[in-house]
Amino acid sequence: MHQPEFWVAVSFVIFVALVWKKAAAAIGGLLDARTEKIRAELDEAERLHRDAQELLNSYQRRQADALKEAEAVLAHAREEAERLRSQAAAELEASLKRREAQAMTRIAQAEAAAVAEVRDLTVDVAVAAGRRLLETGLQPAQADKLIEQSIADLPRHLH
Repeated sequence: MHQPEFWVAVSFVIFVALVWKKAAAAIGGLLDARTEKIRAELDEAERLHRDAQELLNSYQRRQADALKEAEAVLAHAREEAERLRSQAAAELEASLKRREAQAMTRIAQAEAAAVAEVRDLTVDVAVAAGRRLLETGLQPAQADKLIEQSIADLPRHLH
């Protein structure tokens, strides 16, 4: 057993065993470190996923709230438009009634002015007829008859 090959083989086995023990510990340490790093990355990824999900939920709530607010604003705008339309219609109706009343007042004034003008004209005609009668020298009975006839015709000329 004193052969050098044997001792080289035994030394090689001892060397490999020692190196394997140290290498296995180092490889195990590296693998453990790598495992911890992967676990930390997975934990970080999970935390980022939860944060992203919370952020997404928050944005979805905000979007829903904004949509509700937009619908409320739109409904309010529709109500306001309807109120303004009703108010404008009422104001138009009132304006038309005022204009109609003004027109009726103007018509009544024009009618009264026309009646007054006809009366004035009738009086002028009657005075002129009386003057002509006086100038031509009518008989008193005939003058009375003409005056009574003029008085009887007055209502017909006034309307």
